[in-house]
Amino acid sequence: MAHVLIIGAGGVGSVVAHKCAQVPSVFSQISLASRTKCKCDAIAASVMARTGIDIATFALDADRVADSVALIDQLKPDLLLNVALPYQDLALMDACLKTGVDYLDTANYEPPDEAKFEYKWQWAYRQPFEKASLTALLGSGFDPGVTNVFCAWAQKHHFDEIHELDIIDCNAGDHGQHFATNFNPEINIREITQRGRYWEHGEWVETDPLSWSMTYDFPEGIGPKKCFLMYHEELESLVLHLKGLKRARFWMTFSEQYLTHLRVLENVGMTRIDPVDYNGTPVVPLQFLKAVLPEPASLGPLTTGRTCIGCLLKGIKDGRQKQLYIYNICNHEDAYREVGSQAISYTTGVPAMIGAMMMLTGAWKRPGVWHMEQFDPDPFMAALNQHGLPWQAIEP
Repeated sequence: MAHVLIIGAGGVGSVVAHKCAQVPSVFSQISLASRTKCKCDAIAASVMARTGIDIATFALDADRVADSVALIDQLKPDLLLNVALPYQDLALMDACLKTGVDYLDTANYEPPDEAKFEYKWQWAYRQPFEKASLTALLGSGFDPGVTNVFCAWAQKHHFDEIHELDIIDCNAGDHGQHFATNFNPEINIREITQRGRYWEHGEWVETDPLSWSMTYDFPEGIGPKKCFLMYHEELESLVLHLKGLKRARFWMTFSEQYLTHLRVLENVGMTRIDPVDYNGTPVVPLQFLKAVLPEPASLGPLTTGRTCIGCLLKGIKDGRQKQLYIYNICNHEDAYREVGSQAISYTTGVPAMIGAMMMLTGAWKRPGVWHMEQFDPDPFMAALNQHGLPWQAIEP
């Protein structure tokens, strides 16, 4: 029985709140805080209507460490579950250190003024968290998160060495909008427009943004889709923890319509993250674009189709070559019926809840700062099947 404080009231925060409420044997008390309290109140009302569980809501500016410390001291939660913006990771980790509370997030820290996805800033907290006997679990979403656990499970049960890893993320859904992002537009576009990067024979190799592509035939009737090579943060930790790894890449599908709109927006400067002067007022173009695009949470009732996210692994078992494909398929409409959100939010929010459950039950509990693949994957894999993200493992 534990108290969780969820920070962030976007689409993922909504899923996390709903899924925590479905497991009252672990999450006996749930609090939800965000800069915009009315968003928290709307989520709490939905959770009450669906589960009968009451959630306490609070206004919080998570950029301000003192404000977070005051709220934590008031509530005394057992765990802070961060699904706010990645810019706020370090401030919330500081607040956890000051108050003696364990920490979990779904995305690595990113400096606001540069689209740079690295764990170095959070890795610097290893010794302070260890010294305080606190656990920080990084990247407990789907990718990163479940993909890390898929790799750890494969390494534990199916391979002596994993030589090649391709993480392949497909959204085969359709929301009917000309251009919209399925999670925070600012974070999404910063991620997509950065240079690609992959691991090859012990070093990082860079590519121009979205310049490499392949076609992958996804299972269960989804079929062939064009996928583009990107850099994604889970690669940075996985290359340290998978035995024998020679190559690691991340791929994501995008429709031609999405890419056409994105190219136009880039060409006219709307994806810039540096401020420009508009009649004496500094405006960040990407933040303005975010304000005029559809709110990702509003896409839930509009989205149909499925996602398919998985890991294609090649390596050695008992001296023989082996391939394994581990994947999950999630239906947008099923997710919306269950928790009122589309599958992109669902596939991130469910693992955040499961990661919190692993920590609060003691299954994953160790002082320091850790990645998902550094813990026993078996209880997490079992929980995925139990809580809405069933997986398959096949040998192609």
